[in-house]
Amino acid sequence: MDSFTQIALGSAVAVAAMGRRTAPWKAALWGAAAGTLPDLDTFIDHGDAIANMVLHRAESHALLYLSLLSLPLGWLAARVHGQQLLWRRWWLALWLALITHTLLDWMTVYGTQLLRPFDDTPLGVGSIFIIDPAYTLPLTAGVVLALCLRGGRGLRWNALGLALSTAYLAWSFAAQQYVAQVARTALAERGVNAERVLVTPTPFNTVLWRVVAITPTQYLEGFYALADGDRPLQWTTHERGADLIARYGQHPQIRRIADFSRGFWRLSQDERGHLFVTDLRMGQEPAYTFHFDLGPAPAVAAGGGSVTQRWQRPDIAAALPSLWRRMWGHGGGSGLFGAADAPG
Repeated sequence: MDSFTQIALGSAVAVAAMGRRTAPWKAALWGAAAGTLPDLDTFIDHGDAIANMVLHRAESHALLYLSLLSLPLGWLAARVHGQQLLWRRWWLALWLALITHTLLDWMTVYGTQLLRPFDDTPLGVGSIFIIDPAYTLPLTAGVVLALCLRGGRGLRWNALGLALSTAYLAWSFAAQQYVAQVARTALAERGVNAERVLVTPTPFNTVLWRVVAITPTQYLEGFYALADGDRPLQWTTHERGADLIARYGQHPQIRRIADFSRGFWRLSQDERGHLFVTDLRMGQEPAYTFHFDLGPAPAVAAGGGSVTQRWQRPDIAAALPSLWRRMWGHGGGSGLFGAADAPG
């Protein structure tokens, strides 16, 4: 999730855990720090853009390592505030702030390596977008009220904010499962035998969902709003670059994206002969966040090449109004921006 949300979550959790044992501002400050710490790995350069992508949310987000970090962090907070007798409570508060950070990231689609050092599989539920005001606002309001109101009133508002945000996460998962069933039915009716199906929310909401279905040679993309009801889910069909995958698919950098994306990837080639590998989970046609230029095809075939991330950004001025209309079931075509059905 975005940094502001993680700060709000860390503060809310720490305030709730400390209760009346310390001033709310102290708990909120330390909780905000703990909620920020795991994402400091973004400042580490692992050598190239693909390595930086797949090694984000690795050791810094592992449950074991964060649990170990919480012990000295709790001791330090208790020491700074002269509350050594409360160090166990401080440890609990900061452990919760650290652990909820990584568990919230797990709810997004990116991939969080929770189980390191035992397993480096990137895990992601994918039921919430990385920025969602409906999740963040209750947390923020609860923390603000806990800081502004005296006594138990502020703590109760903070607890309510946590409860509402947690209920929203549960809602996002339930909605995702519903849309997944709609998507499986639609694919079966189309006669598509998909290897993998991905269902993720579109930006800033959980009422409009993007569906990606992978076949050996193609991928299908569709959008379903809860307001669509029984309206058929429509699709656009796109090539994955099967010939390119057969020739270059074992290149180490391509394999890293293939594994990290859990199979939701494609290869393409431009007019200059440069190869591109794209993670299909984050973005939508034709704009993807993680789209990498690997260099000229002959260099890639020889095991070389260089990696440059090429951000594909949509036209925000056109995208946001289209997103808003589509969220409520308006707009035609299968694409988010009203694209017509592609053949296939």
